[in-house]
Amino acid sequence: MNLIRIELRKMKMGWYVRGALIANLIIMGFLWLICYSEKAESGVSFQSTEEAFLIIGTFVRAVFIVFGAVLIAKLVISEYKNKTILVMFTYPISRKKLLTAKLMIAGGLTFITILLSNIFIAAGFFWLNSIYHFIPGELTSEIISQQAIKMAVFAFGAAGTSLVPIFFGMRKHSVPATIISSVVIVMLISSTSPGFSISSVVYIPLSLAAFGLVFSYMAIRNADKQDA
Repeated sequence: MNLIRIELRKMKMGWYVRGALIANLIIMGFLWLICYSEKAESGVSFQSTEEAFLIIGTFVRAVFIVFGAVLIAKLVISEYKNKTILVMFTYPISRKKLLTAKLMIAGGLTFITILLSNIFIAAGFFWLNSIYHFIPGELTSEIISQQAIKMAVFAFGAAGTSLVPIFFGMRKHSVPATIISSVVIVMLISSTSPGFSISSVVYIPLSLAAFGLVFSYMAIRNADKQDA
């Protein structure tokens, strides 16, 4: 926990908070734009509240999985690339503990940000819906409780998925490879076809989360064996 606090102070979280807030506003604005345009054409943007929650969650996870990869690139990959991690490896601290702290920050921040962003955007969207009635049906307490559980499960899966790019980034200590791999992953798990959306299948992000944890373990395990 001390290592995590030190890393957070060193990283200066202002850029991340500002980026997350801007991303939330852009997502919300985009969703509102879709609803307004559909309503202007006498159409329905979402068929149900469940579909609205699904679309909101898909947008949020897609954006912040990439944010998670940026965190990994900043906390781990760039320090290997620039050799600044060599200085930290001279401290009387286990390399494994050091990398564990860094990856816990990346995964933990991604999980918290996705969860809070889902709540913030959904609350804003359904408040607007209560005024303009974009979506047919009512938002009941039962739907809210079911969606809250789904949000937590999908947020955990997305946080684990955001760790997968470390496998690609650590191969040649490449920041572009880390971020590009996250974009490719997002494109794959967010793809949809008529009547079916991969993003609605909870087993896919959970499976990718398992891969992310395995790749993180491999990076931590090899820390003592390889030189930066």
